[in-house]
Amino acid sequence: MEKANMSKIDETEIAAVAERFEKATPQEVLEWAIHKFGSKVALASSFGAEDVVLIDMLAKIDKKARVFSIDTGRLHQETYNVIDATREKYGISIEVHFPQAEQVEEIVKKHGTNLFYKNVELRTVCCHIRKGEPLKRALSGLDAWITGLRRDQASSRGSTKKVEIDHVNGNIVKINPLADWTSEQVWTYIRENDVPYNKLFDQGYTSIGCAPCTRPIKPGEDPRAGRWWWETGTKECGLHWKFKV
Repeated sequence: MEKANMSKIDETEIAAVAERFEKATPQEVLEWAIHKFGSKVALASSFGAEDVVLIDMLAKIDKKARVFSIDTGRLHQETYNVIDATREKYGISIEVHFPQAEQVEEIVKKHGTNLFYKNVELRTVCCHIRKGEPLKRALSGLDAWITGLRRDQASSRGSTKKVEIDHVNGNIVKINPLADWTSEQVWTYIRENDVPYNKLFDQGYTSIGCAPCTRPIKPGEDPRAGRWWWETGTKECGLHWKFKV
């Protein structure tokens, strides 16, 4: 595989690549990413519908492609089930990153186990410790990462490009092969390719994170209404914020 050379990748090149791939298939984007970055690129997977689609695609391109996940310590059992099913089906290695125990212990001691329900500020702190900080460690040493972001998931993701510079995480490359896909395309792929998926989706969930912070949505609600339902405004956990915290 080609070894990444970040010194040759700048905003101009990334913009050109993004334009070139705007009409490309996710598989074409993934093939480029693997060829360009080799072991220096990894898929960040929370094992949502988009992520398992990307794992299936990656496994068919290169079974050695890197996949990592963040175990916040508050995940649903159904999430662990799909992680195990994915390992079994594809025979791939999944790198798992955990929050720092000392940081979790400190916030729980100070603010309680369910601090995230108290206010947005404490929820943000919890997300940072359980997700943001482990993500930083997972991305260290990488030149690029792959995500399952889609433009129609939320207003905050409407401008997502298939390839862009991640200014929040050290200016590495962020690759979003499914940016222009719809939810219907994602689920069609899952059904047609017999992809293991989180069974909570069969119970009305449309976006799955930590168990205490996720619920099924009601008919007519926004797909991300089940995340931090007690809050209003932008529903981002910290992994994909456009600004540093």
